[in-house]
Amino acid sequence: MPRRRTSSSASSTGTPVNRTPQPVRIRRRSFGDFVKAFFALVALLGLVVGVPVALATFTGWPLPTEAPSLDWLSEPVTVDTFLNILTFVVWLAWAQFTACVLVEVRAALSGVGVPGRVPGAGPSQLLARQLVAALLLAGATAASFAPGLSQLGQNLEGNQRPAVAAAQQTPGIFLQQQEQAAAATAAAVAEQASHAEVNTPAAQGDTKYYRIQPPEGRHHDSLWEIAERHLGDGRRYKEIFELNKDRVQPDGSRLSEASLIRPGWIMEMPGDARGGELVEMPDEAAEVSPEVEQQIDEYAKSGSGHAQGGGTGGAGDAEVSLPPQRPAPGAGLDRQPDYRQPGHQQPRAVSAAGHDSRSFGLPEALLGAPLLAAGLLGALGRRRRQALWQSALGAVGGRRGMEPPTPAGDALDVQDALLVGADPEGVRLLDRSLRGLAAALTAESRPLPTVYAAWLSNGDLHLQLAQPAGKPPAPWRLGQDQTFWLLARADAERYEDTDAAAPYPGLVSLGAMDDSRLLLNLEAVPGIVSLSGSEADRAAVFASVAAELATNGWSDRMTITLVGFGEDLTPLAPNRLRHLDGVDDLIETMEAETRQRRGALGAAGHDSVLTGRTGPARHTRWAPHLVLLAAQPSAEDAVKLAELAADASRLGIGYLVGTESGELPGAAWEMEITGEGRLLAPLLGLELDAQLLPAAQQRAVVELFAAADPDRDPDGPTHTPPFLVDISEQGRPAVYARLVGPYEIIGLDAPDGERSALLHEALALLLLHREGVHPRVLASALWPRGVTDDVREALLDRLRAWLGADPDGSPRLRTDGTGRLTLAKSVVSDLDVLRSLYHEATRGRGVDNRAVRGRLLTDALVLVRGPLLADRPEDRYRWLTHEIVDAQLPLLVADIGLALSAFHLEKDRAERAIEALNAALRTAPADERLWHELLRATHATGDAGRLRSLAADLVVRSGARGLPPRTEALLDELLPAWRAGATEAG
Repeated sequence: MPRRRTSSSASSTGTPVNRTPQPVRIRRRSFGDFVKAFFALVALLGLVVGVPVALATFTGWPLPTEAPSLDWLSEPVTVDTFLNILTFVVWLAWAQFTACVLVEVRAALSGVGVPGRVPGAGPSQLLARQLVAALLLAGATAASFAPGLSQLGQNLEGNQRPAVAAAQQTPGIFLQQQEQAAAATAAAVAEQASHAEVNTPAAQGDTKYYRIQPPEGRHHDSLWEIAERHLGDGRRYKEIFELNKDRVQPDGSRLSEASLIRPGWIMEMPGDARGGELVEMPDEAAEVSPEVEQQIDEYAKSGSGHAQGGGTGGAGDAEVSLPPQRPAPGAGLDRQPDYRQPGHQQPRAVSAAGHDSRSFGLPEALLGAPLLAAGLLGALGRRRRQALWQSALGAVGGRRGMEPPTPAGDALDVQDALLVGADPEGVRLLDRSLRGLAAALTAESRPLPTVYAAWLSNGDLHLQLAQPAGKPPAPWRLGQDQTFWLLARADAERYEDTDAAAPYPGLVSLGAMDDSRLLLNLEAVPGIVSLSGSEADRAAVFASVAAELATNGWSDRMTITLVGFGEDLTPLAPNRLRHLDGVDDLIETMEAETRQRRGALGAAGHDSVLTGRTGPARHTRWAPHLVLLAAQPSAEDAVKLAELAADASRLGIGYLVGTESGELPGAAWEMEITGEGRLLAPLLGLELDAQLLPAAQQRAVVELFAAADPDRDPDGPTHTPPFLVDISEQGRPAVYARLVGPYEIIGLDAPDGERSALLHEALALLLLHREGVHPRVLASALWPRGVTDDVREALLDRLRAWLGADPDGSPRLRTDGTGRLTLAKSVVSDLDVLRSLYHEATRGRGVDNRAVRGRLLTDALVLVRGPLLADRPEDRYRWLTHEIVDAQLPLLVADIGLALSAFHLEKDRAERAIEALNAALRTAPADERLWHELLRATHATGDAGRLRSLAADLVVRSGARGLPPRTEALLDELLPAWRAGATEAG
């Protein structure tokens, strides 16, 4: 299995010492330890026993012995009343402290090492922990406790922060990343341990070994906890890592990164380590099994060669668990754009500023981001459809919005890049696969596993779990180890739509490594993800992450809070994206949300949002809240954010925070974006080609969405159709294609049978885009999985030959100044004629000539033979999902029907109006305006029975949803007794 290697070396931090076993002297408890234990016992007895005895003796029970009457409220407030209140408060404080003592004693005796939290008892539990630790200091169990009594009162505020405990509760395959979050939080209030500590001389103590313990409940052993228990400071986990890096473990694997440790591994400890769980060789060999003794002995021998690289090449085999690479016949969930096919130049690295980052004349950043491009393209299509329908509420003739503005310049290039780079099929498969997994686990009454990342590799989907979760439900199977679940593309294609809630909506693309694309589950990270680099480079990453989260197709609902950037990005998804002015507003907001989510989880009986997403309320609750903070916070704000992020993964909250220096308190995973577009995370072993949205492309994307905003300049100018034909007899075209209804072509010979489908589809795409089509867009539409340049050019040559030339010799398929393909005016479709007739009737000659208007509208309605490309094959024309023409055509037909109906009703020809409306309804049956006009036209006939029949038909059509409010109001006006008839019909 290929591994991604980093350039780190074992010797980069000096040669670790204490490699061989040495006789040791067992440390005896000092007189001071017993003195501390004695005073701790006295303090505990005084607080746990003495306080209640004193209260009962001197003050008694403060509460009334019988239920008070209303007269009690009018009694005067005396000194006794105040004393009773104070006594009651002291009783509550004693009860809370006693509960803390019981919790700490239970944790100590059980050896779990992660005591539960008593609500609202931060200082009280800290005091109880110190006293219990000091009391048991004379015994071996004290090694698993917090720092000793001598530290009581020192850094109280820092000690009560929940980062460490919360990180310990979040298991994962990157176990040490949890400790990094806690370590960084501690670093904000105490100076980081010096890197030179790795070379601590052996004189501090003798060589000891620790064996990684198996998980107990939700508690998993980790280097941070080991350092906390046996070195007195969790931040010294780096020393343990350096002593054991790349050494062969008993199971044959190696410790190649601090985030991966496994039960049964042996850890050599620094010389000053102490505690009952350590094995001091050879003195304590008799206290362990012969098998463990042999493992430790063999492990000790491996230390001598470790400084030279561990025998495998010096550099650590950094396993961020990249899935095994294998060739595949075609692209899979992560469709590679066709420029990645053999024989094509690989695009250059994308720069954040967007300079020199164009491939085939299009922005490269979006060409290499298939999931981001698909999300943006889908959201843009929905926005344009919304604008069309919203504009349909305006006037019938000449209303704004029938023809959306045609993009130009950078916006047009970005739109073409979205069309080329988008992989909607990959998004669909990813969404179905994740929801199908959630549904299968729910059916088996199993919880969703915590997923740190997803890899899309050569057609397969690999989920990287935080910890082993057993055998996955079919058709999923175990991947390279117990922490990977794998779904092959062939199995993913068998999934169908399900009503399961999106289980991992926080997955977002970070970039690609070789043939694999990484999606990080931002809401599952046990702490903050920090991103360092130049301001422009960081902004490009943040914009990419925000845009994909806002528009991805594998989520239901989420909140994305942008701070320090992205105010202009909110048009992408106003319901998801929100912008805050500063860090103070963010902290205030997130403190409230964190409290609310903790309370909601507790009330629902869930331990995390993943549990809630498989329950009955899965569609309405537990949506993620992802925070993207581009500007580096102050040290004080960073500590507050670290505290909030310590428990965030359980609550479905994720933090991505920018930093200039690379050092950020509370950062669980640290990443860096370089000026060459590389995303580096050395501790995770990642080196990706980063997914970016540079500033120029970001502006162009925002321009596309802003132009499609239905609320933008509602009184602005209307847009003329991009292509108007000569509708006179002299304007008869040389080539006429019927697209509205069954696809027919008049004026051309039938092409070669094997290539006929491709030529017809290419011509249809060009006819629907008279403004021009980029060759890359045409190729990606016809070959969604990619094509080579020679195949594309061969198709264009055949298309030119098939279309032929005009009488003046000019080809009918041309290339404009931007390199886009356009058709000659002699090549026309019925949709072009339909638009031209309506335009001429409502904004041309028909405006001042009633007879001309009626004739033009009648001719237009006759052209409508059915839906667009009614007989198209199911496996072709998939690019129509990106288009809005399927929404434009019904609206255009409805407008024609409405205009013709109004034309007839002006002369009281109700029957002719009804005929025109029924013709339009055959193509636009869901248009409420047509039904309203049909009701009015039927009412104009004076036939009450016919009107009642139409009303009953409308009620039946509406089904359980009921009639729209406007329709009900109209019926109340035209037929007050319609409800009685509707009841009889029902």
